[in-house]
Amino acid sequence: MRPAVLFILTTVMIDAMGIGLIIPVMPDLIQEVRAGDLAQAALWGGILSTVFAVMQFLFAIMALDYLVMAVAGSIWLLLLGRVVGGITAATQSTANAYMADISGPEDRAANFGLVGAAFGIGFVLGPLMGGLLAGYGTRAPFYAAALLALLNFGFGLFVLKETVTDSIRRPVRWTRANPLGSLRQLRKLPGIGPMLLVFFIYQVAFIVYPAVWSYFGKERFGWDPQTIGLSLALFGIMLAIVQGGLIRPIMRMLGERGTVLYGHVFDILAFLALAFVTNGTLALILTPLAAFAAVITPALQGIMSKAVGADAQGELQGALTSLSALAMIFSPMMMTATFATFTTEGAAFYLPGAPFLLSAALIVVGLVVFILRGDAAQRTG
Repeated sequence: MRPAVLFILTTVMIDAMGIGLIIPVMPDLIQEVRAGDLAQAALWGGILSTVFAVMQFLFAIMALDYLVMAVAGSIWLLLLGRVVGGITAATQSTANAYMADISGPEDRAANFGLVGAAFGIGFVLGPLMGGLLAGYGTRAPFYAAALLALLNFGFGLFVLKETVTDSIRRPVRWTRANPLGSLRQLRKLPGIGPMLLVFFIYQVAFIVYPAVWSYFGKERFGWDPQTIGLSLALFGIMLAIVQGGLIRPIMRMLGERGTVLYGHVFDILAFLALAFVTNGTLALILTPLAAFAAVITPALQGIMSKAVGADAQGELQGALTSLSALAMIFSPMMMTATFATFTTEGAAFYLPGAPFLLSAALIVVGLVVFILRGDAAQRTG
């Protein structure tokens, strides 16, 4: 593997670690800096995630964010840390654009899967680090993550080269460079609109995991940070296996359209199972199995990448990242509010898994849109 590709994948991995490492300790950290029950902690967790996503959407050196989070003594410092993190964390679009630049049309979906696999590995290491280092205090994981981010920055300075050539270079215009501008440009491409909608709906539904998993595990099963970290690591391991290895044979067997259909159906079943599970051991078994649905994103990316020209690949990936950030703005508050509604004292109906039920409903909507409108992008490509 080329050093530059290794750097790109490592950067994505560290970004995923930034998500994963805070999940096991976040309920305890929020309750440490702001007294309250778990339902209130979940709502504050949703606010922190939303602020992070707003900054990521607007700005497109994670080290500073981790250091702020490590020394935070109040909820407002945690909020500041998420502002800094969102400003500096928008690397996904660059990573996918780089992979698009170095890949042929037939290899792009699989190479996007490598980026997904790097995310999965980060989602393994992050929760494990967060869970294990939680034994040294709720701040220890953030110091470790800051060090990793600084080391990776130094690595990138030496190995990352420009991939945009004169043949595909275009003048930089603000109307295309800003997040909303890139989305408006892509709407003009035939068949892309419905695929963008399916992608957005899927992202909103998938964010249920980072948004409520730690609160769900603590409320439903009484899990400690170590067990939460283990459960997320199991999910991340399977995510890396599916997107790094299984995606290629699955797509050869089912094609891109069939892969998207399979992923949606599997996700619906997984979310329904998690919504109603009451046994912690069974939940640990279901968690890695849920990752078998993680073929949707690379397959959708592959369909859309074929539908746009070589000079629009970076714009496409930027738009997809903007949609992911928009999902991160809306989904955490929606998911944590749903969790709080069904777990707060005096709730009319107690169901900690209610956010997963909501995600299942969203996936059904996305599946319907894809079935009714999904062929247009493939005909264009």
